[in-house]
Amino acid sequence: MAFPSQPEAATAARTPKVPTLHQFFAPGGLLSQAHPQYEFRRGQLQMAEAVEKALTERRHLIVEAGTGTGKTLAYLLPVIRSGKRVIISTGTKNLQEQLFFKDIPFLEQLLFSQNPGKLRVCYMKGRNNYLCRQKLYDLTDQPVLSGLDEIEHYRQISAWEPVTETGDRAELTELPENNQLWHKLDARTDRCTGQKCAQWDRCFITEMHRRAMESDIVIVNHHLFFADLALRQSGAPDAGILPEFSAVIFDEAHELEDVASSYFGVTVSNLRFEELARDIESTLKQKQASSPGLLQALGRLRERARFFFGLLPQGEGRFAFTGRDKFLEKHGDDYAAVMQALARIFSELEVLPKKPDEVFGFARRTQELKTQLAFIMESEDKNTVFWIDWRGEARKTRTGQAHIILQATPIDVSEILKQTLFENVETAVLTSATLAVAGAADQGSFEYIRRRVGMDHARELVLPSHFDYARQAILYVPPDLPDPRSASFARGAAEKIRRLLEITRGRAFCLFTSYAQMHDIHDRLLGELPFPMFLQGSAPKNALLEEFRLTANAVLFATASFWQGVDVQGEQLSCVIIDRLPFAVPNDPVVAARIRAIQEAEATHFLNTRCRRRSSP
Repeated sequence: MAFPSQPEAATAARTPKVPTLHQFFAPGGLLSQAHPQYEFRRGQLQMAEAVEKALTERRHLIVEAGTGTGKTLAYLLPVIRSGKRVIISTGTKNLQEQLFFKDIPFLEQLLFSQNPGKLRVCYMKGRNNYLCRQKLYDLTDQPVLSGLDEIEHYRQISAWEPVTETGDRAELTELPENNQLWHKLDARTDRCTGQKCAQWDRCFITEMHRRAMESDIVIVNHHLFFADLALRQSGAPDAGILPEFSAVIFDEAHELEDVASSYFGVTVSNLRFEELARDIESTLKQKQASSPGLLQALGRLRERARFFFGLLPQGEGRFAFTGRDKFLEKHGDDYAAVMQALARIFSELEVLPKKPDEVFGFARRTQELKTQLAFIMESEDKNTVFWIDWRGEARKTRTGQAHIILQATPIDVSEILKQTLFENVETAVLTSATLAVAGAADQGSFEYIRRRVGMDHARELVLPSHFDYARQAILYVPPDLPDPRSASFARGAAEKIRRLLEITRGRAFCLFTSYAQMHDIHDRLLGELPFPMFLQGSAPKNALLEEFRLTANAVLFATASFWQGVDVQGEQLSCVIIDRLPFAVPNDPVVAARIRAIQEAEATHFLNTRCRRRSSP
């Protein structure tokens, strides 16, 4: 599907005249006059020139720009100068918010301080980041709150709702990140009735879309971008979340393959069954529109789904779902019972004498669940790996069951992205500090990333980091820690971290590859350190980051969200401690399937080459 571009003349007419790249980035230029810590970075200007050329000539571009290049300004200024509507997609919400709340205002002030002008920019996040007013009003009429904390959080949200302009939960800096009440009130599509909703004109999602339609630069994250791309392939009329655009910039582009795979794949969990039954039951009870047959069918669905998921192979974490055919031979009747229970729910919804608007969404969800479970259990697609994510004791559902997720993930998304994205957009720019492989910093190859994401034709540029790591940094690897898989690792790691933080006087990020490890080490050091300690999950990420910046000698304990896209300048962040390198393990089901596919492709290529050589005269 094509992405019809916005008329450039109309957009350009709204864009005030901005300086050339040389006038802005060069020594003595606009940036040097405005930025107190300015240093001329030749790589930044080179990247900006490459991005502007790609936008002008409607070509794709891949840029590896080392840490300290100043990538964001290097692509933002060419985007502003282009007069096109451009999507900027980031790997994390941290970077998304940094662009919107820091970099864009800085550029706006710098470019238009003398002449009146304003950039037309907005940011968009996934629906679960926004408040649903109707859900809040429904809860006000029939409050179902548990515990003093939830009552206090409800008061905070109720007081905030009339004054917020965006409905973005990131504004609620006192609300814990994993707040259960927010899950009842967010604007996800599961119970959305669209234009039939009484709050449609005041809906924060509606307003987000309006702002996007009026903007020249739309800042999103990779998850939202690929959710939109997958929706566009559904063929439904008006499918899609994002407005029409001419170009897209992917920052932190090394994540594209993994994120795209998750949205072009299929996921079914026991939690989805529980949530579907709960939403139907509670909503129709509130609307006084349920029926005895439907209530009986919901009980049957819960019972059959719990039994079916209890039969699935058990394990720890992520593992391949091998032998699906043998599983169905043994448990085919139990699988059929789940499918029949879903069909019964759909039938009971159809014959309800009184159908609230929410019923049509419930019917859609029921059919989607049935179709997706059938694909996971019955598909023989060779480009898909089927696997199970068993989250065990750490992530139990409200019923006390382990959280069990069935997954079907494309092994190779290159052809999907080639056809749905790169062949249909004028310009795509991929940038990150880690994209090139197999070569020196100025001679790296982009063959691997191009092959994995299906970008056949693109200009390429490698820019080394401006940091002198040998003189400006110390890398320390403790030689005497236990194996990270052993029970004694946490105790030894906590002691090492304590000693390091005493040396650095705090001023550190402690980053972990699991929440369990993060909490364990944090709890061991609580009361042992004389420094302020912040823990991911206790507040929204942007609030934690700002608190860290403003607090002397602070230490932040966090996970993957803080590995990248975080900007803390000066000595406030002087040490980064990592519990283990976050490489995907070779026995991960998706990684293993991709390794096998690459090996098979290379073997086929080798055999074909030999055959051609043998048959040549």
